[in-house]
Amino acid sequence: MAQTTVEGIEGVLAKVGQHLGHSDWLEITQEQVNQFAEATHDHQWIHVDVERAKRESPFGGPIAHGYLTLSLVSALSAQIIEATGFRMGVNYGAEKIRFMSPVPVGARIRASATLDEAKQFEGGVQMNLGITMEIENQSKPAMVASILFRRYV
Repeated sequence: MAQTTVEGIEGVLAKVGQHLGHSDWLEITQEQVNQFAEATHDHQWIHVDVERAKRESPFGGPIAHGYLTLSLVSALSAQIIEATGFRMGVNYGAEKIRFMSPVPVGARIRASATLDEAKQFEGGVQMNLGITMEIENQSKPAMVASILFRRYV
């Protein structure tokens, strides 16, 4: 269940500037990394060759793809905010994405979200969520990004 529920366009607009909450922690497994590598055809050894990554990587072992971290935003943000009173919603894009720190396989991450901006358009509202992907027990985040979602009435 989402931590923050907003009803309709007015409910979204009322939350601008507010921190909306955190998702649950999610462990990043080697299986997830391998499946992402298969899906994206990105088999760089720092992600999929565990032994080589332990020997040669400056990270001490395999790390998640940055785009794997980014791709989890949709699912994790759904744990944070639920927008009701809309017939549908879509991901509209991303801005200002920065991968700040690698996510080691076995680490747990979570999303933190702030509603930075909301703009009404004909037929709905566009939300700009400031997303920080945190790594458990690390001060530096894995990723920061501005993610755009549209909801249609």
